[in-house]
Amino acid sequence: MNTFDYNSLRTKFSDKKNRYHQAMGEKISIEKNINRLKESLNQLDTQSEDLILVDTLLKETADFSRLQSSKEIENIVTSCLELVFNSKMEFKIELSQLRGKNSAEFFIIEHAEDKEYKYKIEDTRGGGVIDILSLALRISFLLKISPKIEGPIILDEPAKHVSEDYIFNIADFIKKISEEFNKQMIIISHNEHLASIGNKRYRIHKENFESITETLEY
Repeated sequence: MNTFDYNSLRTKFSDKKNRYHQAMGEKISIEKNINRLKESLNQLDTQSEDLILVDTLLKETADFSRLQSSKEIENIVTSCLELVFNSKMEFKIELSQLRGKNSAEFFIIEHAEDKEYKYKIEDTRGGGVIDILSLALRISFLLKISPKIEGPIILDEPAKHVSEDYIFNIADFIKKISEEFNKQMIIISHNEHLASIGNKRYRIHKENFESITETLEY
């Protein structure tokens, strides 16, 4: 007859009980880790949504800023064209994205009677238009660049290739821009009329290898 081994049974039960409690402790620890990971994922999802919203807002703000800047530049250059050529000419900037990069194309629009003619600035008639466009664009970019550039705008021989027929109008444009934007303009020019629009005039010439500055009276 087999004898019941109570001590052996109690030892096995105790081992199983210990393994059970150990497994339960591991289970609780795993569940806590799972809950922490779920909370982290929820936080990341919330942060991701916030970042997407911020990214969208920044892109829309940048697009709006570019659009506003382009409109302001269009207005300045258009005013120059209309003032210089005394005709209905309009400067247009078309913004686009090419392979993820921002790009811009410049156009001239002319209105004649009931018709509208649109062409790229490199296709404009005559070099005078290109020179005047170049001058107006340089001034408008300097006025609208961010951060703002303090101090005067220095123009070295502006519109030197432009016909004398337009010099008076160009001078009026420069003076108008200076007054409208409260911006000092320093012009270096051999053209007497351009020199005459300044509040102060100086003539510089050389004598014996020395630069002599002479203040001119009006």
